[in-house]
Amino acid sequence: MPAVEITQEEVREGLRRARYVTVPRVETAVFVALVLEKPLLVEGPAGAGKTELAKVLAAMLDTELVRLQCYEGLDETRALYEWNYQKQLLRLQADRAGASWEALSRDIFSREYLLERPLLHAITAPRRVVLLIDEVDKSDEEFEAFLLEVLSDFQVSVPELGTIPARHRPVVLLTSNCARELSEALKRRCLHLYVDFPGVEKEAEILALKVPEADERLRQQVARFVGRLRKLDLKKSPSIAETLDWCRALLALGVHGLDAAAVRQTLSLLLKHEEDVRKAESKVPSLLADGR
Repeated sequence: MPAVEITQEEVREGLRRARYVTVPRVETAVFVALVLEKPLLVEGPAGAGKTELAKVLAAMLDTELVRLQCYEGLDETRALYEWNYQKQLLRLQADRAGASWEALSRDIFSREYLLERPLLHAITAPRRVVLLIDEVDKSDEEFEAFLLEVLSDFQVSVPELGTIPARHRPVVLLTSNCARELSEALKRRCLHLYVDFPGVEKEAEILALKVPEADERLRQQVARFVGRLRKLDLKKSPSIAETLDWCRALLALGVHGLDAAAVRQTLSLLLKHEEDVRKAESKVPSLLADGR
C-alpha cells in the first residue's frame, strides 16, 4: 500500500491548482517519490523553483512543511535535537527531596526535556509531513553522512532515549544548487530530478498565473528578455521570483511595453550584482531585439 494514496493525474492537477507550472517529468518524479516513499533529490540552479516545489507539495497534501535550511557547520544539535539545559537546571535546583541521581537523570533526560529540531519533529509529528532539506550541498560532508541514517531507516538515535522510529514516514524533498558534488551514498537513497529555469513560453505561463494584471505582450517580452539574460555569463542569473518581482515593478512604474530606457531604469531590480548589471547594460539592444 503506497504511503500516499494518489494517482498521477491527481498529482498533475494538484500542482496546477497550486499554480505550479511544471512539465511531465516533474509530475512523474513527484508521483513516484510519493508512492515508493523515496526521498526526492531536486538539483538545479538557484531560483529555478526547487524550494517552491516542496511548498506546493505540502499544500497539495494539505500537511505541514518542515524545513531544514542547510549551511556550512550545521550539526546534529541544530538539525535533530538538543536538550533543554535551562529546564534541566531548574529541575535540579527544584529538587529539594534529595532524590538519587539515577532517578533525576531518568527524569531530566526524558522527552519532556528534549527540544525537537526539524528532523526529529518530522518523524515524530502526529501526521505525515513534508520534510524539506534545503540546499543540502551547503552542508558539510560529515552532516551529509549523518543524514543517511534518517533517509535509510526513517529513525533517529538519541543515546539517552534509544532509537526513535518515525510515527509517520515523512515525504522528503532535498534540494541542491550543485555547489558541490553530493555523495553516491546519499544519491542512492533518493530519486533524482533536475529542475532548470523554464523556457520562454513556460515562464510567460508562470507570469500569467502569478502576475495576471500584466498583459500578454508584456509577459512575453519579460520572459524573452530574462531568458536571453540567463544565457550571459553572470554571477547570478535572475530567479523566477526575481522575474515576477521585476514584472510587478514595471507595472508599478506604468511600463506596459519593454524598451531600452525601461530596462536600464530597472535592471538593478532584476540583477543583484553590479558587475552583472554593467555587463547586461552593454547588451540591452541585442537582448531586446524582436522583444517589443
